[in-house]
Amino acid sequence: MSVDSSPQSVHQPKTLPFRHGVPKLLRDPLRAFEQIGRAANGEITRVDLGFLRPYLVTRPEHVQHVLRDNAANYPRDGMMWQPLTRLVGGISREGPEWALNRSIFQRLMSGPNIAAVTDEMARTIVEAVDELGERAADDRPVDALAEMTRIVQRAIIRVFFGDRISIPEADHLADAIRTATRSMGARMLLPFVPLSVPLPGDRAFRRSVQAVDEVIMPLVRQARRDPATERDIVTMLINTRDENGVGLDDQQVRDGVVAMFTAGTETTATALTFFWTVLDTHPEIAARLYDEVDRVIGTDVPTRSHVSELRYTKMVVQELMRMYSIGWIIPRVSVADDVIDGVLVKGGRTVLVSPYLTHRLEDVWPRPHVFDPERFAPGRTRHRFAYLAFGAGPHQCVGTLFFTIESQLITATLLSRFRPALYGSQPVEPQVRLTLIPRRRVELVLRPAGRR
Repeated sequence: MSVDSSPQSVHQPKTLPFRHGVPKLLRDPLRAFEQIGRAANGEITRVDLGFLRPYLVTRPEHVQHVLRDNAANYPRDGMMWQPLTRLVGGISREGPEWALNRSIFQRLMSGPNIAAVTDEMARTIVEAVDELGERAADDRPVDALAEMTRIVQRAIIRVFFGDRISIPEADHLADAIRTATRSMGARMLLPFVPLSVPLPGDRAFRRSVQAVDEVIMPLVRQARRDPATERDIVTMLINTRDENGVGLDDQQVRDGVVAMFTAGTETTATALTFFWTVLDTHPEIAARLYDEVDRVIGTDVPTRSHVSELRYTKMVVQELMRMYSIGWIIPRVSVADDVIDGVLVKGGRTVLVSPYLTHRLEDVWPRPHVFDPERFAPGRTRHRFAYLAFGAGPHQCVGTLFFTIESQLITATLLSRFRPALYGSQPVEPQVRLTLIPRRRVELVLRPAGRR
């Protein structure tokens, strides 16, 4: 990509008029967003919504400029971050608190640390799947999202929270966070509306945040009185000091815990819910997965040694995160005027990077609407910013490795024991909230693997 600021090369971006912007965004925001993406066709574009005119950036080389090469000019700031800040505090933005928390999460999610806890995570997943098997006995349908959330949070709690959070508390916390993230969709789409003006979801969001605090704040205060092991995320946050020796207060520790729990459960559980819809509609992919799991796992309990052999499983998970970009949008704000590939980007403006749209550029991802795990076969190459499932640049998700291994273990454990099938025949489409979620409840029937 060329970034040339000479006057003769700089031009204004094209502007896309968006008729009936607000009603269309509220009625079906994802479809409206796809229409904008097709009209932009990879160009840096301003979208005229009437109340807001954000720049849309989708091409990998342009995304690289915003998220890495000139990231300092495009901080996480502005109106679109306000709803998330109300849930997880200042860690969602830039600044010292974010830097402190990120250093902890990087240590927690490092390769050696993940390797050390993989077997423990696998045992926890097996226990959770055993419980699920009892609930799903005799072909009783189960709620896929609720069950995936339960399995994921068991692994998160056992590995990173120890005994700090009980299972009932974790269930209550997960329910509250799930409600909060699903209640802020209107605030994300209409960030300019003052908090004094009620929007759909506001009341549920406030109740959910209160429920989160009722679980986490006592936990933080107890942890200060009763320090635990270094791997415990609460203790790590409490023991953190900045360059001046100043630690985090209770609210900041609470924010870090909620951010960790949210990032660790919401994305994984939602992605795995879409996973079962893919297997249901792509029997050839399902058959290849079953063959790999039967060969690698068989009747054994999954362990760390199995993970590297689950190659096709990993490819399916990667394609899943391309097709269903859970983090569908990455808003930024330009600090100063900038030029990207000859296009002038004015300072103080909202800039939208959308993994969902980047993952659908036809010249980057041929046949982008086709689910094809072979895109991630060994030896395949692409622009490093073409795949944004976990963000990119300084704010790239530090939990990428953990997510990948956890997803492989969960799917392999389930597929080694069951042949899951969707209950009901209606197609499952994604919809926009804070993240991308299924539009309708997804129910599963789990038949034992030996039963055809």
